[in-house]
Amino acid sequence: MYMVKLAVIYYSSTGTNYQLAKWAEEAGKEAGAEVKVVKVPELAPEAAIASNPAWKAHVEETKDVPEATSDDIEWADAIIFSVPTRFGNVASQMKQFIDMQGGLWASGKTVNKVVSAMTSAQNAHGGQEATVLALYTSMMHWGAIIVPPGYTDQVLFGAGGNPYGTSVSQGQDGKMVEDVQAAVKHQARRTVEIAQKVAGS
Repeated sequence: MYMVKLAVIYYSSTGTNYQLAKWAEEAGKEAGAEVKVVKVPELAPEAAIASNPAWKAHVEETKDVPEATSDDIEWADAIIFSVPTRFGNVASQMKQFIDMQGGLWASGKTVNKVVSAMTSAQNAHGGQEATVLALYTSMMHWGAIIVPPGYTDQVLFGAGGNPYGTSVSQGQDGKMVEDVQAAVKHQARRTVEIAQKVAGS
């Protein structure tokens, strides 16, 4: 059986999307994939990061996580993106990374990548669905194969029931409000399963 190569590409300022990415990594490996977790480069100035203790602590905590490059996209059969919403849209750090893939796109190297996305926001209706859909719009331009979780497992309902991609609210205490670990893992396994079928065809 072909071993799917899964890239989990994330951006996280205080750690929520990093945790989603780590759960996706666990499930991807359990599903038999070769997995790499990479973060997109930070664009915020040092002063902004330093002014937020949680942000500063997370940057330090993840300093050894490799930064994502075009090579990671080219390498991968499947990609799971994890990104917070910013005013109902994809965080600029992730958006810039995607925007910089014009060379890969022009050479056809984004075609048939199997992709899925996850997100977070400060409250339950803080733009999660809009963010995932905005990211999927770019994936349509890539010629990628979008794999949403849909309602393919009951765990989705316990996690808030987002069929586009697992989403979570982050409370004022910095912790996740909903229990989404099982939903993330289901989404990752589903992404690997579909990538296996695409690669094996």
